[in-house]
Amino acid sequence: MKIAMIGQKGMPAVQGGVEKHVHELSIRLVEFGHKVTVYARKWYTGSYEDFKTEGVEVKHLPSIHTKHLDAITHSLTSTLHAIKNNYDVIHYHGVGPSLVSWIPRLFARKTKVIVTFHSIDRYHSKWNIFAKTILRLGEWTACKFPHETITISQSLQKYCINEFTTDTYCIPNAFDPKSAPTNTTELEKFGLEKDNYLVMISRLVPHKGAHLLIDAFSKLKLAHADDEKIKNLKLAIVGGSAYTDKYVKELHKMASTNNQIIFTDFQSGETLNQLYAHAKMLVHPSDNEGLPFTVLEAMSYSKPVLVSNIPEHLELIDDPRAIFTTRDTENLEKKLYNVLSLPEEKLQGMGQRNKNTIEKYYTWGKLMPKIIEVYGELADERNEELIASEGVA
Repeated sequence: MKIAMIGQKGMPAVQGGVEKHVHELSIRLVEFGHKVTVYARKWYTGSYEDFKTEGVEVKHLPSIHTKHLDAITHSLTSTLHAIKNNYDVIHYHGVGPSLVSWIPRLFARKTKVIVTFHSIDRYHSKWNIFAKTILRLGEWTACKFPHETITISQSLQKYCINEFTTDTYCIPNAFDPKSAPTNTTELEKFGLEKDNYLVMISRLVPHKGAHLLIDAFSKLKLAHADDEKIKNLKLAIVGGSAYTDKYVKELHKMASTNNQIIFTDFQSGETLNQLYAHAKMLVHPSDNEGLPFTVLEAMSYSKPVLVSNIPEHLELIDDPRAIFTTRDTENLEKKLYNVLSLPEEKLQGMGQRNKNTIEKYYTWGKLMPKIIEVYGELADERNEELIASEGVA
Protein backbone atom coordinates (compact mmCIF):
# COMPACT_ATOMS: atom_id res chain seq x y z
CA MET A 1 0.00 0.00 0.00
CA LYS A 2 0.92 3.63 -0.46
CA ILE A 3 0.39 5.43 2.83
CA ALA A 4 0.54 9.15 3.61
CA MET A 5 1.07 10.50 7.12
CA ILE A 6 -0.38 13.97 7.76
CA GLY A 7 -0.53 16.13 10.90
CA GLN A 8 2.89 15.50 12.44
CA LYS A 9 5.55 18.20 12.18
CA GLY A 10 8.04 15.97 10.42
CA MET A 11 10.61 13.20 10.49
CA PRO A 12 13.13 12.30 11.86
CA ALA A 13 11.48 12.99 15.20
CA VAL A 14 13.53 15.43 17.25
CA GLN A 15 10.80 16.40 19.71
CA GLY A 16 7.13 15.69 20.29
CA GLY A 17 5.26 12.52 21.18
CA VAL A 18 3.18 12.50 17.99
CA GLU A 19 6.31 12.91 15.90
CA LYS A 20 8.05 10.02 17.68
CA HIS A 21 4.98 7.84 17.21
CA VAL A 22 4.74 8.62 13.48
CA HIS A 23 8.48 8.07 13.03
CA GLU A 24 8.43 4.63 14.63
CA LEU A 25 5.15 3.61 12.97
CA SER A 26 6.34 4.68 9.52
CA ILE A 27 9.61 2.75 9.56
CA ARG A 28 7.78 -0.37 10.70
CA LEU A 29 5.19 -0.04 7.94
CA VAL A 30 8.09 0.13 5.47
CA GLU A 31 9.48 -3.05 6.99
CA PHE A 32 6.10 -4.66 6.31
CA GLY A 33 6.50 -3.76 2.62
CA HIS A 34 4.44 -0.59 2.39
CA LYS A 35 5.46 2.71 0.79
CA VAL A 36 5.17 5.54 3.30
CA THR A 37 5.34 9.30 2.85
CA VAL A 38 5.58 11.55 5.91
CA TYR A 39 4.60 15.16 5.21
CA ALA A 40 6.92 17.57 6.99
CA ARG A 41 7.35 21.26 7.79
CA LYS A 42 10.62 22.89 6.80
CA TRP A 43 11.05 24.70 10.11
CA TYR A 44 10.92 21.36 11.98
CA THR A 45 13.32 19.29 9.87
CA GLY A 46 15.62 22.20 9.03
CA SER A 47 15.64 21.06 5.40
CA TYR A 48 14.33 22.72 2.25
CA GLU A 49 14.75 19.55 0.22
CA ASP A 50 12.73 16.35 0.31
CA PHE A 51 14.68 13.29 1.41
CA LYS A 52 14.40 9.64 2.34
CA THR A 53 15.22 8.27 5.79
CA GLU A 54 14.97 4.68 7.01
CA GLY A 55 12.99 3.84 3.88
CA VAL A 56 10.41 6.60 4.46
CA GLU A 57 9.87 9.45 1.99
CA VAL A 58 9.83 12.84 3.74
CA LYS A 59 7.95 15.45 1.72
CA HIS A 60 8.07 19.15 2.63
CA LEU A 61 5.09 21.37 1.91
CA PRO A 62 4.40 24.96 2.97
CA SER A 63 2.49 26.13 6.01
CA ILE A 64 1.73 29.44 7.67
CA HIS A 65 4.11 29.16 10.61
CA THR A 66 2.04 30.76 13.36
CA LYS A 67 0.57 29.33 16.56
CA HIS A 68 -2.95 28.95 15.18
CA LEU A 69 -2.36 28.32 11.47
CA ASP A 70 0.73 26.10 11.21
CA ALA A 71 -0.92 22.70 11.69
CA ILE A 72 -4.11 23.32 9.72
CA THR A 73 -2.46 24.98 6.71
CA HIS A 74 0.18 22.26 6.47
CA SER A 75 -2.52 19.58 6.77
CA LEU A 76 -4.43 21.26 3.93
CA THR A 77 -1.47 21.51 1.54
CA SER A 78 -0.44 17.94 2.42
CA THR A 79 -3.95 16.64 1.78
CA LEU A 80 -4.18 18.28 -1.62
CA HIS A 81 -0.79 16.83 -2.57
CA ALA A 82 -1.73 13.37 -1.30
CA ILE A 83 -4.96 13.32 -3.29
CA LYS A 84 -3.08 14.04 -6.50
CA ASN A 85 -0.68 11.19 -5.78
CA ASN A 86 -3.33 8.50 -5.36
CA TYR A 87 -2.49 7.09 -1.92
CA ASP A 88 -4.25 3.97 -0.72
CA VAL A 89 -4.42 5.30 2.84
CA ILE A 90 -4.19 8.80 4.27
CA HIS A 91 -3.53 8.68 8.01
CA TYR A 92 -4.15 11.91 9.94
CA HIS A 93 -2.60 12.43 13.38
CA GLY A 94 -4.49 14.72 15.75
CA VAL A 95 -7.92 16.28 15.91
CA GLY A 96 -6.76 19.56 14.37
CA PRO A 97 -5.47 17.97 11.14
CA SER A 98 -8.64 15.85 10.94
CA LEU A 99 -10.57 19.04 10.10
CA VAL A 100 -9.52 18.54 6.46
CA SER A 101 -10.12 14.77 6.38
CA TRP A 102 -13.42 15.39 4.55
CA ILE A 103 -11.48 16.37 1.43
CA PRO A 104 -10.22 12.89 0.50
CA ARG A 105 -13.56 11.40 1.52
CA LEU A 106 -15.20 13.64 -1.08
CA PHE A 107 -12.58 13.91 -3.82
CA ALA A 108 -10.59 10.66 -3.49
CA ARG A 109 -13.23 8.13 -2.64
CA LYS A 110 -11.04 5.10 -3.26
CA THR A 111 -8.54 6.35 -0.68
CA LYS A 112 -9.13 5.10 2.83
CA VAL A 113 -8.90 7.64 5.63
CA ILE A 114 -7.69 6.96 9.20
CA VAL A 115 -7.45 9.46 12.05
CA THR A 116 -5.52 8.87 15.26
CA PHE A 117 -7.08 10.81 18.14
CA HIS A 118 -3.99 11.60 20.23
CA SER A 119 -5.45 13.93 22.87
CA ILE A 120 -8.24 16.37 23.70
CA ASP A 121 -6.26 19.39 22.56
CA ARG A 122 -8.92 21.97 23.46
CA TYR A 123 -8.20 21.36 27.15
CA HIS A 124 -4.75 22.88 26.65
CA SER A 125 -4.70 26.33 28.20
CA LYS A 126 -2.53 27.84 25.47
CA TRP A 127 -5.56 28.03 23.16
CA ASN A 128 -8.07 30.90 23.10
CA ILE A 129 -11.84 30.38 23.00
CA PHE A 130 -12.00 30.44 19.19
CA ALA A 131 -9.23 27.86 18.84
CA LYS A 132 -10.88 25.64 21.45
CA THR A 133 -14.15 25.80 19.52
CA ILE A 134 -12.38 24.76 16.32
CA LEU A 135 -10.60 21.93 18.14
CA ARG A 136 -13.93 20.72 19.50
CA LEU A 137 -15.13 20.59 15.90
CA GLY A 138 -11.93 18.69 15.12
CA GLU A 139 -12.91 16.04 17.67
CA TRP A 140 -16.20 15.56 15.83
CA THR A 141 -14.47 15.32 12.45
CA ALA A 142 -11.94 12.84 13.88
CA CYS A 143 -14.82 10.57 14.81
CA LYS A 144 -17.19 11.14 11.88
CA PHE A 145 -15.14 11.68 8.71
CA PRO A 146 -12.56 8.85 8.60
CA HIS A 147 -13.25 5.25 7.71
CA GLU A 148 -11.60 4.29 11.02
CA THR A 149 -10.56 6.20 14.15
CA ILE A 150 -7.74 5.07 16.42
CA THR A 151 -7.57 6.26 20.04
CA ILE A 152 -4.37 5.87 22.04
CA SER A 153 -5.93 5.32 25.47
CA GLN A 154 -8.97 3.70 27.02
CA SER A 155 -10.17 7.07 28.35
CA LEU A 156 -10.08 8.58 24.85
CA GLN A 157 -11.93 5.55 23.51
CA LYS A 158 -14.66 6.05 26.11
CA TYR A 159 -14.73 9.77 25.34
CA CYS A 160 -15.40 9.13 21.65
CA ILE A 161 -18.22 6.73 22.50
CA ASN A 162 -19.81 9.07 25.05
CA GLU A 163 -19.44 12.31 23.08
CA PHE A 164 -19.86 11.16 19.49
CA THR A 165 -21.27 7.58 19.68
CA THR A 166 -18.23 6.45 17.70
CA ASP A 167 -16.50 3.11 18.26
CA THR A 168 -12.74 3.33 17.83
CA TYR A 169 -9.75 1.04 17.80
CA CYS A 170 -7.85 1.54 21.06
CA ILE A 171 -4.17 1.14 20.16
CA PRO A 172 -1.84 2.85 22.65
CA ASN A 173 1.50 4.42 21.91
CA ALA A 174 4.29 1.87 21.71
CA PHE A 175 7.86 1.93 22.90
CA ASP A 176 10.53 -0.75 22.71
CA PRO A 177 12.82 -0.93 25.76
CA LYS A 178 16.45 -0.32 24.94
CA SER A 179 19.72 -0.57 26.78
CA ALA A 180 20.50 2.43 28.95
CA PRO A 181 23.61 4.36 27.90
CA THR A 182 26.47 3.94 30.33
CA ASN A 183 28.10 7.21 29.30
CA THR A 184 27.25 10.29 31.39
CA THR A 185 29.27 12.93 29.55
CA GLU A 186 26.18 14.75 28.26
CA LEU A 187 25.03 15.35 31.84
CA GLU A 188 28.17 17.28 32.67
CA LYS A 189 27.26 20.31 30.57
CA PHE A 190 24.15 20.76 32.72
CA GLY A 191 25.94 20.15 36.01
CA LEU A 192 23.98 16.95 36.63
CA GLU A 193 25.17 13.73 38.26
CA LYS A 194 23.90 10.20 37.68
CA ASP A 195 21.01 9.26 40.03
CA ASN A 196 21.11 12.66 41.70
CA TYR A 197 18.45 14.57 39.80
CA LEU A 198 14.76 14.42 39.05
CA VAL A 199 13.70 15.00 35.47
CA MET A 200 10.63 16.38 33.72
CA ILE A 201 10.64 16.07 29.93
CA SER A 202 7.92 18.03 28.16
CA ARG A 203 6.97 21.02 26.10
CA LEU A 204 6.71 23.94 28.51
CA VAL A 205 3.01 24.66 28.27
CA PRO A 206 0.80 25.31 31.31
CA HIS A 207 -1.22 22.08 31.25
CA LYS A 208 1.98 20.02 31.56
CA GLY A 209 2.41 21.43 35.09
CA ALA A 210 6.08 22.44 35.24
CA HIS A 211 5.11 25.32 37.56
CA LEU A 212 3.62 22.82 40.03
CA LEU A 213 6.78 20.74 40.03
CA ILE A 214 9.07 23.74 40.49
CA ASP A 215 6.96 24.93 43.41
CA ALA A 216 6.82 21.48 45.03
CA PHE A 217 10.56 20.87 44.52
CA SER A 218 11.49 24.24 46.03
CA LYS A 219 9.33 23.54 49.09
CA LEU A 220 10.79 20.05 49.39
CA LYS A 221 14.33 21.46 49.45
CA LEU A 222 13.42 24.00 52.14
CA ALA A 223 11.59 21.51 54.34
CA HIS A 224 14.32 18.86 54.18
CA ALA A 225 17.49 20.89 53.77
CA ASP A 226 19.48 18.53 56.02
CA ASP A 227 18.27 15.28 54.45
CA GLU A 228 21.20 13.59 52.70
CA LYS A 229 18.95 12.23 49.94
CA ILE A 230 17.51 15.64 49.14
CA LYS A 231 19.91 18.47 49.92
CA ASN A 232 22.10 17.95 46.83
CA LEU A 233 19.31 16.67 44.55
CA LYS A 234 18.67 18.68 41.40
CA LEU A 235 15.68 19.06 39.11
CA ALA A 236 16.18 19.05 35.33
CA ILE A 237 13.41 20.61 33.23
CA VAL A 238 13.93 19.30 29.70
CA GLY A 239 11.92 21.12 27.06
CA GLY A 240 11.13 24.57 25.76
CA SER A 241 8.49 26.96 24.54
CA ALA A 242 5.64 25.93 22.28
CA TYR A 243 4.38 29.45 21.50
CA THR A 244 4.44 29.93 25.30
CA ASP A 245 7.37 32.31 25.81
CA LYS A 246 5.55 34.25 28.55
CA TYR A 247 4.93 31.07 30.53
CA VAL A 248 8.56 29.96 30.14
CA LYS A 249 9.74 33.31 31.50
CA GLU A 250 7.46 32.81 34.50
CA LEU A 251 9.00 29.38 35.12
CA HIS A 252 12.52 30.82 35.05
CA LYS A 253 11.43 33.53 37.47
CA MET A 254 9.94 30.92 39.82
CA ALA A 255 13.20 28.96 39.76
CA SER A 256 15.54 31.95 40.01
CA THR A 257 16.05 31.55 43.77
CA ASN A 258 17.02 27.88 43.46
CA ASN A 259 20.26 27.11 41.62
CA GLN A 260 19.46 23.39 41.74
CA ILE A 261 16.73 23.73 39.12
CA ILE A 262 18.26 23.33 35.66
CA PHE A 263 16.56 24.26 32.37
CA THR A 264 18.09 22.37 29.44
CA ASP A 265 15.72 23.50 26.63
CA PHE A 266 14.72 20.83 24.08
CA GLN A 267 17.13 17.91 23.75
CA SER A 268 17.29 14.89 21.47
CA GLY A 269 19.51 11.95 20.55
CA GLU A 270 22.19 10.80 22.97
CA THR A 271 21.74 13.80 25.26
CA LEU A 272 18.06 13.02 25.76
CA ASN A 273 18.78 9.32 26.21
CA GLN A 274 21.25 10.06 28.98
CA LEU A 275 18.85 12.48 30.69
CA TYR A 276 16.23 9.71 30.81
CA ALA A 277 18.53 6.86 31.71
CA HIS A 278 20.49 8.46 34.55
CA ALA A 279 17.69 10.32 36.36
CA LYS A 280 16.65 9.16 39.79
CA MET A 281 13.02 9.51 38.78
CA LEU A 282 10.83 11.12 36.13
CA VAL A 283 8.01 13.37 37.31
CA HIS A 284 5.05 14.10 35.03
CA PRO A 285 2.58 16.56 36.62
CA SER A 286 0.38 17.03 33.53
CA ASP A 287 -3.36 17.56 33.89
CA ASN A 288 -4.24 16.46 30.33
CA GLU A 289 -2.74 13.75 28.11
CA GLY A 290 -3.50 11.23 25.44
CA LEU A 291 -1.02 8.57 26.54
CA PRO A 292 2.26 10.28 27.47
CA PHE A 293 5.22 9.15 25.42
CA THR A 294 7.67 10.60 27.92
CA VAL A 295 6.30 8.40 30.71
CA LEU A 296 6.46 5.33 28.48
CA GLU A 297 10.07 6.09 27.61
CA ALA A 298 11.10 6.56 31.23
CA MET A 299 9.37 3.30 32.15
CA SER A 300 11.23 1.52 29.36
CA TYR A 301 14.50 2.58 31.00
CA SER A 302 13.39 0.95 34.30
CA LYS A 303 12.94 4.35 35.90
CA PRO A 304 10.53 5.09 38.74
CA VAL A 305 7.95 7.67 37.68
CA LEU A 306 5.73 9.96 39.73
CA VAL A 307 2.58 11.01 37.87
CA SER A 308 -0.62 12.96 38.41
CA ASN A 309 -3.79 10.93 38.88
CA ILE A 310 -5.38 11.63 35.48
CA PRO A 311 -6.99 8.58 33.81
CA GLU A 312 -4.31 8.27 31.14
CA HIS A 313 -1.57 7.96 33.76
CA LEU A 314 -3.60 5.45 35.71
CA GLU A 315 -3.68 3.19 32.66
CA LEU A 316 0.10 2.94 32.97
CA ILE A 317 0.72 3.14 36.72
CA ASP A 318 -1.23 1.44 39.53
CA ASP A 319 1.31 1.84 42.35
CA PRO A 320 -0.23 4.37 44.80
CA ARG A 321 3.25 5.47 45.86
CA ALA A 322 3.83 6.77 42.33
CA ILE A 323 0.62 8.80 42.00
CA PHE A 324 -0.22 12.25 43.32
CA THR A 325 -3.32 14.42 43.16
CA THR A 326 -3.52 16.52 40.01
CA ARG A 327 -2.74 20.23 40.47
CA ASP A 328 -2.06 19.71 44.20
CA THR A 329 1.40 21.08 45.01
CA GLU A 330 1.31 19.97 48.64
CA ASN A 331 0.43 16.41 47.68
CA LEU A 332 3.14 16.41 45.02
CA GLU A 333 5.71 17.58 47.58
CA LYS A 334 4.59 14.87 50.00
CA LYS A 335 4.79 12.13 47.37
CA LEU A 336 8.20 13.34 46.21
CA TYR A 337 9.52 13.04 49.76
CA ASN A 338 7.91 9.64 50.33
CA VAL A 339 9.36 8.13 47.15
CA LEU A 340 12.80 9.68 47.61
CA SER A 341 12.90 8.30 51.17
CA LEU A 342 12.44 4.72 49.98
CA PRO A 343 15.40 2.33 50.20
CA GLU A 344 17.30 2.01 46.95
CA GLU A 345 16.10 -1.54 46.37
CA LYS A 346 12.48 -0.35 46.59
CA LEU A 347 13.12 2.36 43.99
CA GLN A 348 14.77 -0.15 41.71
CA GLY A 349 11.80 -2.47 42.19
CA MET A 350 9.42 0.31 41.10
CA GLY A 351 11.55 0.91 38.03
CA GLN A 352 11.72 -2.77 37.10
CA ARG A 353 7.96 -3.10 37.48
CA ASN A 354 7.56 -0.19 35.06
CA LYS A 355 9.80 -1.86 32.50
CA ASN A 356 7.85 -5.11 32.90
CA THR A 357 4.63 -3.20 32.13
CA ILE A 358 6.14 -1.83 28.91
CA GLU A 359 7.37 -5.25 27.83
CA LYS A 360 4.02 -6.87 28.55
CA TYR A 361 1.64 -4.35 26.99
CA TYR A 362 3.31 -1.49 25.10
CA THR A 363 6.02 -2.74 22.76
CA TRP A 364 5.73 -2.39 19.01
CA GLY A 365 5.79 -6.15 18.76
CA LYS A 366 2.58 -6.28 20.79
CA LEU A 367 0.83 -3.35 19.10
CA MET A 368 1.97 -3.35 15.47
CA PRO A 369 -0.28 -6.32 14.53
CA LYS A 370 -3.29 -4.31 15.70
CA ILE A 371 -2.33 -1.39 13.48
CA ILE A 372 -1.68 -3.71 10.54
CA GLU A 373 -5.13 -5.15 11.15
CA VAL A 374 -6.69 -1.71 10.68
CA TYR A 375 -4.63 -1.03 7.56
CA GLY A 376 -5.25 -4.53 6.28
CA GLU A 377 -9.01 -4.26 6.56
CA LEU A 378 -8.93 -1.00 4.66
CA ALA A 379 -6.67 -2.54 2.02
CA ASP A 380 -9.05 -5.46 1.59
CA GLU A 381 -11.96 -3.05 1.16
CA ARG A 382 -10.00 -1.02 -1.41
CA ASN A 383 -9.07 -4.16 -3.37
CA GLU A 384 -12.70 -5.25 -3.43
CA GLU A 385 -13.72 -1.82 -4.73
CA LEU A 386 -11.03 -1.91 -7.43
CA ILE A 387 -12.09 -5.38 -8.55
CA ALA A 388 -15.73 -4.30 -8.63
CA SER A 389 -14.95 -1.16 -10.64
CA GLU A 390 -12.90 -3.16 -13.15
CA GLY A 391 -15.72 -5.64 -13.47
CA VAL A 392 -18.21 -2.90 -14.21
CA ALA A 393 -15.85 -1.37 -16.76
